[in-house]
Amino acid sequence: MSEGKPRAHLSEYKVEPDANDYGFDDDLWNFEKFREKLRINIVSYKSMEMEFDVIGIHPAIVNAFRRIMLSEIPTMAIEKVMIYNNTSIIQDEVLAHRLGLIPLRADARLFEYKTDDSEDGTENDTLEFELKFKYTKKGKDGHKDASSENYIKNTSVYSSQIKWLPKGRQASLYKEIDIGPIHDDILISRMRPGHELDLKLVAVKGIGQDHAKFSPVATAYYRLLPEIKLNRTVSGCDARLLKQCFSPGVIDIDDHQRAYVKNARYDSNSRNVFRYPHLSDAVTMSRVQNHFIFSVESVGSLKPDEIFVEAVKCLKRKCRLFLDEISEDK
Repeated sequence: MSEGKPRAHLSEYKVEPDANDYGFDDDLWNFEKFREKLRINIVSYKSMEMEFDVIGIHPAIVNAFRRIMLSEIPTMAIEKVMIYNNTSIIQDEVLAHRLGLIPLRADARLFEYKTDDSEDGTENDTLEFELKFKYTKKGKDGHKDASSENYIKNTSVYSSQIKWLPKGRQASLYKEIDIGPIHDDILISRMRPGHELDLKLVAVKGIGQDHAKFSPVATAYYRLLPEIKLNRTVSGCDARLLKQCFSPGVIDIDDHQRAYVKNARYDSNSRNVFRYPHLSDAVTMSRVQNHFIFSVESVGSLKPDEIFVEAVKCLKRKCRLFLDEISEDK
């Protein structure tokens, strides 16, 4: 051991809180404080997309919501394809993969997980479809004529041609419009004279952790709210140049030709302003450490708000399971 000044004990060090730690501090958990600060504001909502703000929450929890939405919210997807005839130009395994990625309208919350790997399922855990298509030539009188040059107009197979085959009591429980493919215009294959498809499709309940086709979202991501401050007055030509350095809608110019921050939310943090030395000291760019902008785009089986609610329920179940395991170990 080297001689000299003795090392200080760990307890002698005092760690000052960092204002820019982005939530990764060592504050003790306080439920009342958390409930007071937590806010969720919906900024925009469409049929498939939603943008909302989550304020006053730890980054780890926000990231847990994102990961759960991507990989742990169940949906229905085509798992098995029985190919009785495929004379198209697409190989069997490629065709099966394309069919598996077609999103279905069926609500997975109404079905159970399939417990075994057998071909036949039940009305509670399986959906069956068929896809039949045969390209034939037609003569001028409408009869089949192999030598005619008058081909049928529809030479492509689309998702709209997938037909639902109800099992058991499914026909009385569900409507076909609520079960089949979400989009009718998904191209499956292009056909030529003599090509034929005869397929049986089996859809089951699963999660994105097993395969991406079960993920209910096309994308789910978040970012911290940008914060932009002007340190001095910027006017004239410099104001117009400053406006061009940011995304549209971030910086604007008032009637006195002076720049001001209009809406920092739209900033993409491009840092273009630092390309101009005479403007680099005029702006301070940072992010609000506990204000997250969340964007969720659904594939259609569930609405965006339903996906987020299901993610909250899933995390709640995980926490309860963890607490129960801790209680059993004591």
